[in-house]
Amino acid sequence: MKLLSNKHRFRIAEGNLLVIVVVLMVILSFATKNFFTANNMRNLVRQTSVNGIIALGMTFVIISGGIDLSVGSVVGVSSIVVSKLLVSGVGILPALLIAVLVSTTLGLLNGWIIHYGKVPPFIATLGMMQAARGIVMLLSNARMIAGLPKSFTAFAQKVIIGFPSLFFVWLVVILITFILTTKTVFGRNIFAYGSNVEAARLSGINTAKVTLSVYAMSGLLSGIAGILMTSRLGNGIPTAGQGYEMDAIASAVVGGASLSGGSGTILGTVLGALLISLIQNGGNLLGINAFILQIIVGVLIVGSVWIDQKRKNVKS
Repeated sequence: MKLLSNKHRFRIAEGNLLVIVVVLMVILSFATKNFFTANNMRNLVRQTSVNGIIALGMTFVIISGGIDLSVGSVVGVSSIVVSKLLVSGVGILPALLIAVLVSTTLGLLNGWIIHYGKVPPFIATLGMMQAARGIVMLLSNARMIAGLPKSFTAFAQKVIIGFPSLFFVWLVVILITFILTTKTVFGRNIFAYGSNVEAARLSGINTAKVTLSVYAMSGLLSGIAGILMTSRLGNGIPTAGQGYEMDAIASAVVGGASLSGGSGTILGTVLGALLISLIQNGGNLLGINAFILQIIVGVLIVGSVWIDQKRKNVKS
């Protein structure tokens, strides 16, 4: 009965979030004449797709009871690695695979430090955030990398049946992560681990495997996002991904993932990512100061955590 009530609660929360997203879109359509233009809609989808992919990786980590502050820097590493490989003459497919392998390895390193080194996730990933950004600056000499192949940069600009190509990559990631969290033993283990680590261990769950897997997933998806961002921007930019960890956390938390672990949904994160992008996109169109938009996102994070804590206090 508790499981059914939790599912029902999440469905209600997702429904409420969907209503908020729709209402905000209606308001923006009246507040600015440029919101529902084809060009703005495509830019919104491209932006949301990149942020949304990172947020889905963050969702795995948060459900497990952890946090990953390094995702933005890992995005930057992926961007610079793929850019340097492409301009040096490496083929597109090998360059993509190497960039994803590097980002996944950084995620695995996070998981290893957290599980075997017993370092709190906040500290471990904070350290990785700084170290990975340093790697970016060393590899790029703190300079933009230009001259990427047109066949690579053209991908992000493609429109397929009215939708940007990045949307379909995001859609595939959504479907895969949804199946992983709802239809597999791996997904059930993540929820069990996030709810009670010791109980999960005593029930036979390989806690090392869970920890390594969720952080590897976060690194993998951050790497994919970095590649897509590079294709969209047309250059390898050393500052790529800065601040994206906050948007990813906000998307997951606003979407219903609990920072205490044990709860969260893929659909909720998707809606959360869309809401964050709408706030940023609409704010830019309305000429709202970017710092005010940061305040709004910060308030959303705190408010979502506060509501989650109140709900848990009521249940207890």
